[in-house]
Amino acid sequence: MKMLDGKIALITGGSSGIGRAAAAAFAREGANVIIADIMVEGSEETLALVRETGSKAIFIKADVTRAAEVETMIDHCIKTYGHLDCAFNNAGIGGGRKRTADTTEEEWDRMIEINLKGVWLCMKYEIPHMLAQGKGAIVNTSSVAGLIGFAGTAAYVASKHGVVGLTKSAALEYATSGVRINALCPGVINTPLIERNIAARPKLEEFYLNMHPIGRLGEAAEIAEAAVWLCSDAASFVTGHTMVVDGGMVAR
Repeated sequence: MKMLDGKIALITGGSSGIGRAAAAAFAREGANVIIADIMVEGSEETLALVRETGSKAIFIKADVTRAAEVETMIDHCIKTYGHLDCAFNNAGIGGGRKRTADTTEEEWDRMIEINLKGVWLCMKYEIPHMLAQGKGAIVNTSSVAGLIGFAGTAAYVASKHGVVGLTKSAALEYATSGVRINALCPGVINTPLIERNIAARPKLEEFYLNMHPIGRLGEAAEIAEAAVWLCSDAASFVTGHTMVVDGGMVAR
């Protein structure tokens, strides 16, 4: 028996990185998958990975910062599959290094809008459908930066702390309604974004490695496995939890 047999799962930010790995992992465990992303590039590769498992998959182009597009995305899920069991609200961006007073208003607004407002909008339109069916599981992508501070990344840290707080509050609101809501806090994960950062600044590789007591970067598939578990019935007593998957970083 697969962990997500018969489930319908939505994954935002699914065209690459953690989202792509999650789409493959959810499909392997029996879920039919809706992949959503503002980037069309990369979506076909993700769809192919899902379909190789025998699960069904569709792609929806959506900007998670725009309420109308998020509402349309969720409506499309329901019209296609009839229900929505799992949502991995994973879309987000990283940020450059700037001190708090040097961050522009535009940079601040963009970070908060995508990383925090985007998660809230997804939940705003996911939750009513899950309430109507009496059950559902939501996982929001935060970061170790949602638990501790990092100098030079105030906007990013604020956005990810916001995701943790939003997750806890929403989990309490719907705890008796069959809807579980949790957050994932990855460490530095080996994704195209991190690869680009290292290519631009090679010294970052050693810095990233030294951040993790386990001695390496995380892999997108390792975050995907945590998301699968949190969405499965194996985690039926888990809600409002912030799961850290960081190679020991915040244990220091």
